[in-house]
Amino acid sequence: MQFEPVIGLEVHAQLKTKTKIFCSCSTEFGKSPNANTCPVCTGMPGVLPVLNRLAVSFAIKAALATHCRINRESRFDRKNYFYPDLPKGYQISQYAAPIAEHGFLDIETNVAGQKKIGITRIHMEEDAGKLIHDPARSRTMVDLNRTGVPLIEIVSDPDLRSTEEAGAYLRKLHGILKYIDVCDDNMEEGSFRCDANISLRPLGQTEFGTRTELKNLNSFKHVEKAIAHEIDRQTYVLNEGKSVVQETRLWDPDKNKTVSMRGKEEAHDYRYFPDPDLVPLIVDEAWIKSVEQEMPELPDQKLSRFIRQYGFSDTDAKVLTSSIALADFFETAAAPLKDKKQAANWTLTMVLGMLNAKGISITESPVTAGAVAELLLLLENKIINASAAKTVFDLMVETSKAPDLLVKEKGLEQVSDVSALESAVTAVIDENPEEAAAYRAGKTKLFSFFMGQVMKKTKGKADPGIVKELLNNKI
Repeated sequence: MQFEPVIGLEVHAQLKTKTKIFCSCSTEFGKSPNANTCPVCTGMPGVLPVLNRLAVSFAIKAALATHCRINRESRFDRKNYFYPDLPKGYQISQYAAPIAEHGFLDIETNVAGQKKIGITRIHMEEDAGKLIHDPARSRTMVDLNRTGVPLIEIVSDPDLRSTEEAGAYLRKLHGILKYIDVCDDNMEEGSFRCDANISLRPLGQTEFGTRTELKNLNSFKHVEKAIAHEIDRQTYVLNEGKSVVQETRLWDPDKNKTVSMRGKEEAHDYRYFPDPDLVPLIVDEAWIKSVEQEMPELPDQKLSRFIRQYGFSDTDAKVLTSSIALADFFETAAAPLKDKKQAANWTLTMVLGMLNAKGISITESPVTAGAVAELLLLLENKIINASAAKTVFDLMVETSKAPDLLVKEKGLEQVSDVSALESAVTAVIDENPEEAAAYRAGKTKLFSFFMGQVMKKTKGKADPGIVKELLNNKI
């Protein structure tokens, strides 16, 4: 029997605040265990939570960026369960009245093309702590630094039908949250992690099958591999005439399979009830308007503008807008130039090539966008040629010196004097009579040989346009 996968994703994104959601403890990653804690986030008796206003503004930003309806009144609830890294015995979350609902993201895949994926809700909550297993000491330790760190949970509708769609949705959401600067999206540190709900149903059936949940997937590759494995596993179970058990499973990347963790809880298992220490959260129109004014250009908007404004291909525009930092780098480099595509070509080739070779991001580039603009202006104004520009760029990466200074130091100014170049061209023709005769006899591919010889004689500083014209006239 053939089955159709039905997939829904729950993304937990850590908000990029300096302090926790209900206290003033730092959210800095990597501090010594339990250094970022206080009586509030460790659940001491008699303490009261105070909501972080910036965390709410970030949640509103995320809602606007994903086309969600922002609820004017939302409430915090206590989600009750016991786990060693949950000091209060409950997690403050939003259940009955989340901050935002009914949004969507547009994704694109090779198989399905353009597709709209619904977003059920966005709710705010605090993170739990972290268990550290130490096999050398045969014990488990608890680090509560992460306890109380602000999160938003973005819950998709069950609209995804393949591993490819799930990956496209996650990458799109990841990029948006980075664009609006509400989450650093560091998956290795757990700032952006995902739970996946997967079920199968016979093709043509409208009712959903029994779902399993995959917990705490922290990379795109793991999400895609885990979902693919779970689809295969459930297909096997159903074709054997057995029933899929509703449960929570974990992905084991070493064994490339999912393993059972526990029976799947439902909302009633958590005994949600309104948190008596927190008043309803009221988000008025003025607050939403103030956040709207801070919203940057979103990825889809920037992509459309780059294609329209600069005449880029869809492929080049997608690469240049893949991160807001890269898009800003290009636009800064292109600003003083007449030929904007020159800046795009250099960003896509020289700059990204250098970053890939060094294994660093655009924000860590040893060459600034302003320095690239200065270099390309030298090229555009024919002070240097393309070959010299590449040499100067490599020297800029090594030394961080200004391009005009490097051009003077290395004597790389372009030779545009016609009489000087005419002498070089004549000398090259005279030195290579057999090649000249062969060219005149019809072997036109030898033209590049003569260009190369002239450039060699002028130590790469000749103006290629003038050389080409002189060769055409003399050869």
